Amino acid sequence: MEHFKVLNKEKDSHARCALLHTRTGDVHTPVFMPVATQATVKAVSQDDLAALQTECMLSNTYHLYLRPGLEVLKKAGGLHKFMSHAGPILTDSGGFQVYSLSRLRKISEEGVKFSSHIDGSPHLFTPEKVIDWQAAIGSDIWTCLDVCVENPADYGHARKALDQTKRWAERARRHFDKLVKDMPKENRPLLFGILQGSTYPDLRAEAARHAAGLDFDGFALGGLSVGETKKQMREALAAVMEPLPKNKPVYFMGLGSPEDIWDSVGAGVDMFDCVLPTRYARHGQVLASAGRYYIKNAAHRLDDQPLDPGCDCEACRKYSRSYISHLFKAGEMLSHRLISIHNLRFLINQTHEMRRAIKENRFEEARSRFMSDYL
Repeated sequence: MEHFKVLNKEKDSHARCALLHTRTGDVHTPVFMPVATQATVKAVSQDDLAALQTECMLSNTYHLYLRPGLEVLKKAGGLHKFMSHAGPILTDSGGFQVYSLSRLRKISEEGVKFSSHIDGSPHLFTPEKVIDWQAAIGSDIWTCLDVCVENPADYGHARKALDQTKRWAERARRHFDKLVKDMPKENRPLLFGILQGSTYPDLRAEAARHAAGLDFDGFALGGLSVGETKKQMREALAAVMEPLPKNKPVYFMGLGSPEDIWDSVGAGVDMFDCVLPTRYARHGQVLASAGRYYIKNAAHRLDDQPLDPGCDCEACRKYSRSYISHLFKAGEMLSHRLISIHNLRFLINQTHEMRRAIKENRFEEARSRFMSDYL
């Protein structure tokens, strides 16, 4: 069985519906993946995630390696059993922490030396070790160690980071092939290469051509949605999409704003993840069809509407804005859970609407309608 099959293409854009096959289940795309960085989606249970129709989630190799540690995960039988999640899991390589924890690391040809953000203990991440650690974690989609640069990055710095990412990708590919060569095909994980290049279209195109040549199972767009302008993001995305093979999934790392997801699906991207839905929830910010709003605002004190009248999540079926506003202002943790559930369902529902629109050849119309209501 092919691991990725395009089912529908939209006639007026590059948007597509596809089926991604992993060893623990199939994923329908476009898909939004909740982020379980440390083996949990913040404030949300596995039962909640199942009710939200979560098809795949993301966790983080760096954080799981440090805590709870590989020994704990191995004893539990892997991450799926440890957190009681039966469906597909994608693991980030830890490359984003090269960017976000820059004061705690040193990059060399060998890999990245980290000082743990928990206790300061030293650790060495190499392309080969990151593959081994994802094997121990037991995730279904693995990613290669990469160097994510800050924004803005000058051209020389972006070039150096890309060259390092390319060399590490080659090492990761070789090590992965050795590790899985005796596995039955249906039991093998998938390996995604991560594409860097900052906001420079020529570097992005080069990254795409190089990754395509390594025959990865999919391609992850790293180093975007980190503060660049919308124009820079669109130009970098266009430069990547042109050289990539059309029979492999494309994953935009860390993208969670619904308007950007709609635009990226129109460009041909298949997979998305972001901490945005639960982070917004902790600050009382609600994603809704008519635009984002803060639940603590005075307008919601006496409002008996659901968070979003068109939403089918638990929070919208059972509770009013007035009640959730009260919870948030009273510091009750239930408000975080309810808004998190809603925000996640909102983004998952958007991907469902995208799939329907693509199948019916009305994606551009649906995107225009969403943008006019939301922005």
